[in-house]
Amino acid sequence: MTQHIAELLMYVAPEPIRQANERWLTRILERLGSDRLDGKDLSLMDLWLSPHLLLTQTCGYPLMTALRGQVRVVGRPRYELPDSSGGSHCSLLLSRADDHRRTLPDFRDSRGEINSEDSNSGMNLLRHRLAPLHRNGQFFASVAISGSHRESLRWLREDQADLAAIDSVTFAYLAQHAREEVAGLHVVARSALSPTLPYISAAGTSREQAEHLRQVMNQTLSELPDVAEILGLKEVLPASEIDYQVILDYQHEAQTLGYACLH
Repeated sequence: MTQHIAELLMYVAPEPIRQANERWLTRILERLGSDRLDGKDLSLMDLWLSPHLLLTQTCGYPLMTALRGQVRVVGRPRYELPDSSGGSHCSLLLSRADDHRRTLPDFRDSRGEINSEDSNSGMNLLRHRLAPLHRNGQFFASVAISGSHRESLRWLREDQADLAAIDSVTFAYLAQHAREEVAGLHVVARSALSPTLPYISAAGTSREQAEHLRQVMNQTLSELPDVAEILGLKEVLPASEIDYQVILDYQHEAQTLGYACLH
């Protein structure tokens, strides 16, 4: 029996989401006749680049930068959730509901935050949305890095930041299963649409193997309707790096407008 790493770590909260992903992975590995190697102690980059990787999910921005040509894209999820459908999602630009500011220009010179510098939903889509509004390359008075979307939400709730961009899938999961984490927050604007986070396998995976894996993912998803319901996941669509070029297009558009970095 073969041994592979399989981890879905992009959406691990709340607990019903983590459990649903674990059940799905277990069924996939059973169908493929593969034993699961423990990859939980690996850094995300080591996980993504492991030659033993069977299946994981990454962010579209590192896919097109640090990982480009070094992994095999298996597919992308078609969620049917608020602000996420048809293989696309967006970022929700959030503030506190009791903040009197209601439009993006109102937040000029405020406290911005991002989850990480290499995040598409937390940084790249936010930069693209704010690019037409900057003045001399600056929009925020300061920009802090929270480390995760959930931490960004906490900072907003606790008045440690004024504006943040949150992945719409993350927001939908929390709104359904952990309402307290998004309570008291307000959607100021939405970003442009972006392809949902890609499923990837090791670079040595052939196109045929990746397509077989995608088919098994869909087969097992149909066998676990409660898992599909919890995840809001209808199917895994075919995908390739070409689908994610739009992410670099958004980066280029912001740079062309003189807003290369969030400030």
